[in-house]
Amino acid sequence: MTEKIKTKTKESFFTKDPRFYKTFFRMMIIVALQNLVAYSVNMADNIMLGSYDQSALSGAATVNQIFFMVQQFALSIGNALVVLASQYWGEHRIEPIRTLTGIALKLGIICSVIIIALCTFIPVPLLKLFTDSPEIVEEGLRYLSLIKWTFALFIITNVLMAALRSVGTVNISFYISIVSLIVNVVINYTLIFGKFGFPEMGILGAAVGTFIARILEFVIVLVYIIKVDQKMQLFSGGLFKADKGLRKDYTKVTIPIMLSQVLWGVSVPMQTAILGHLSADAIAANSVATTFYQYLKVIVIAMSSTSAVMIGNAIGRGDMQRIKSDARTMSVIDVAIGLVLGLALFLLRYPLLSLYNLSDTATTMALNLIIIMSFIMVGMSYQMPVSFGIIQGGGDTGFTMKMNMISTWAIVMPLSFMAAFWWKWPVEAVVIVIQSDQIFKGLPTFIRFRGYKWIKKLTK
Repeated sequence: MTEKIKTKTKESFFTKDPRFYKTFFRMMIIVALQNLVAYSVNMADNIMLGSYDQSALSGAATVNQIFFMVQQFALSIGNALVVLASQYWGEHRIEPIRTLTGIALKLGIICSVIIIALCTFIPVPLLKLFTDSPEIVEEGLRYLSLIKWTFALFIITNVLMAALRSVGTVNISFYISIVSLIVNVVINYTLIFGKFGFPEMGILGAAVGTFIARILEFVIVLVYIIKVDQKMQLFSGGLFKADKGLRKDYTKVTIPIMLSQVLWGVSVPMQTAILGHLSADAIAANSVATTFYQYLKVIVIAMSSTSAVMIGNAIGRGDMQRIKSDARTMSVIDVAIGLVLGLALFLLRYPLLSLYNLSDTATTMALNLIIIMSFIMVGMSYQMPVSFGIIQGGGDTGFTMKMNMISTWAIVMPLSFMAAFWWKWPVEAVVIVIQSDQIFKGLPTFIRFRGYKWIKKLTK
């Protein structure tokens, strides 16, 4: 149910309230650090398994393709919760947030059961979607046999952290990520290589490390919600209350977000596969360039998450002019941060590449790709936080879904295949095509943003 939002304050282009800037940058920095630590966990796993055995590394990487899709489901369930719950928090209404969290948890558990069942009953066909190597499949099966149980813990933990984020509680997520990194690295080192008197378990040791880290994450967030949190008081009543109205609202928000997130997730390994079929130098150059790009991308993702929470809170408060000024302010900050990130990536290209021992061809290609990524970074820093953060966070989930489905599946994917295999363009040109949506999506995003039709009050 969409309600008209009243004008309470005189309009200004930028928000002048210093509390807005303090809240925005504090939340963005904490979420960025959390994302950075979480990304470092995967990097640490890859480094240790890579130094242990190539087949083990490939097996874990193959299973991580499945986990990547699990992440998309977890993100879509959590992001849908944030869209609605942040508006209720803006209205200072707690019980609907608890009920929405319960609805999201139920959906998360259903998705977890389906995913775990698939990994239990048809693990080989799943792994063969990504590789034909019997050795890699064998290693992947060993890893998947334990890691599949972490999928449910990951989804539930992320739903709970999304609920906390919607009411402005983000510190706990960072602390959880730090603990997870330390525990995962220590156990992986101990069990992969058989240190300190423990048996050498190889890839299974990495699975044990991740399994224990996921259990610890879940326990910490649960204890925090029960013992520390004073905002939501999640278990004070209404968590699993039957509310057809809220369930309908949540479903209406979730479906477009999940379609957008999952279909985009499917396209990512396909884009990687396109480059993987070009040349060994292309694989190496893209891997190196993408690693640096992904580290900076965590800041952009943090801007999106922060924007969604803050714009939802603003809509919940119901001040139309403040919503507009907050949104404009965030969009300008997004561009400014994007310019800084793009410039940093460009200036650091030589020092970063000096860390790798690549062939001359791969080095030249990686340099060119990093330059391309520098420009892509600027476009992405605007369109992603504005489309996924402000517009989707403001309640307009349909626009983002349509734009991403059209750009990915009607434009980028067909052109990428043609550029790589039909026109046989150079690797750099293929990468430009693959990443081009981060630039051209900026125009429809800007037009939709400036129309302010994305401002939708979803609370009842």
